[in-house]
Amino acid sequence: MGIPFYKYQGTGNDFIMIDNRQGIFPKNDTKLVNTMCDRKFGIGADGLILLEDHPVLDFTMVYYNADGNPSSMCGNGGRCIVAFAERLNIIGDDVRFMAVDGEHEARIENDKVFLKMIDVPAVENHGGHLFVNTGSPHHIELVDDLAGFHVRERGAAIRYGALYGTAGSNVNFVEEKTDGFALRTYERGVEDETLSCGTGATAVALAMDSLGKVNGRSVVIYVEGGKIEVGFVKKDSGYEDIYLIGPAEMVYEGVWP
Repeated sequence: MGIPFYKYQGTGNDFIMIDNRQGIFPKNDTKLVNTMCDRKFGIGADGLILLEDHPVLDFTMVYYNADGNPSSMCGNGGRCIVAFAERLNIIGDDVRFMAVDGEHEARIENDKVFLKMIDVPAVENHGGHLFVNTGSPHHIELVDDLAGFHVRERGAAIRYGALYGTAGSNVNFVEEKTDGFALRTYERGVEDETLSCGTGATAVALAMDSLGKVNGRSVVIYVEGGKIEVGFVKKDSGYEDIYLIGPAEMVYEGVWP
């Protein structure tokens, strides 16, 4: 029996979405997830997301990286699953769902998904780089000539280096612009550069604010797949009311295999 799926993308970060409320998907089949996400032998995606029931909230989000393993929070995936839930007619104006890093709130306005991220207690400044956990770990470096930067090579070296041990980290390279910041991200689990990373964009926005480079309570992040806005409230220690804002669109639907 085939598995119905929907392909979604948020600023180029693409996902296989599956309605798993009836338990149709073999959740422990790492090889199946990896094959479905393969861009040559499968559907092709940066990750696979299951929408499941929750006893109190609107739904549960279960996220797998393209390598087939369960992963930490995915911001763009969170925006896409909200759009998917709207298509399934299971949410109202205000959305509450459970993810691996805890409960999230969201809403849809003018074809954009406003996803509330977890609070961030601190931005770590290590001199040559910054580190922020926004539901997923993010290493951040400011660079010149981002367009010509070797993201895959440098990102892999940091991700697999001694700094973050066996768990590794996502790695973000940032360049200042007149009206925001340009961002390119190497994602662990995908093990390559992706066109967009929502938790990475969130981390970069907070990191740049911590350096005094942001005026106001929001910032535009230009990713390879478009642009994302991050809103936040800065506290004496850390950040609250953090929102990741951007489009989430269905590309097509099908049945696997």
